[in-house]
Amino acid sequence: MFWCFISFGLNRFCFRIKQVMRVSQVSPGLFLSDLDSALSLGVLTSRNVSLVVNASGLEEVSYPDLEGLQVLHVPVQDQPHAPLSRYFDPVAERIHQNRSGSTLVHCTAGRSRSPALILAYLMRFEGLNLRQAHELVLEQRPFIRPNTGFWRQLMDYERSLFGCSSVRMSRTSAGVLPEALHEPDADAAAYCVNI
Repeated sequence: MFWCFISFGLNRFCFRIKQVMRVSQVSPGLFLSDLDSALSLGVLTSRNVSLVVNASGLEEVSYPDLEGLQVLHVPVQDQPHAPLSRYFDPVAERIHQNRSGSTLVHCTAGRSRSPALILAYLMRFEGLNLRQAHELVLEQRPFIRPNTGFWRQLMDYERSLFGCSSVRMSRTSAGVLPEALHEPDADAAAYCVNI
């Protein structure tokens, strides 16, 4: 659960956080959200979603009865050792095949698994390196934070696509993190804390 403490006129700021947390448009026809938003008929219809990628790890999810809606399940938990990379290519290909419609990729909170899958798609089909893809998604959804294991898998995937990696892991006071999360020019306020 995300907490937003309101004091001295920060109501608008907190309202904006709640809006951003719901559904984020990464690019035309590609959306990122939490589980609750993915279950909303209004969210799906207003964005013309025809493909939902469910990375919540839950198989028994009841989506609204929407004609033509396809659902792709990614049965991976949000654990650093979970093999999310085995789904990078199949998910990216399905998103790419669905370009004539809109795709909504979600996990439970829209912070780790689903952003990682979108980063893989952006590398493979949009030609962005991992750093560029991360910056793009972060701009649209400021609190994404794939876990360290998913970062390592994304770095390996980037190397397999481009022969090098634009991000490296380094030791910080907060542990081993991708440099994209702790560079001096990175916006530290762009990450929400899960309390």
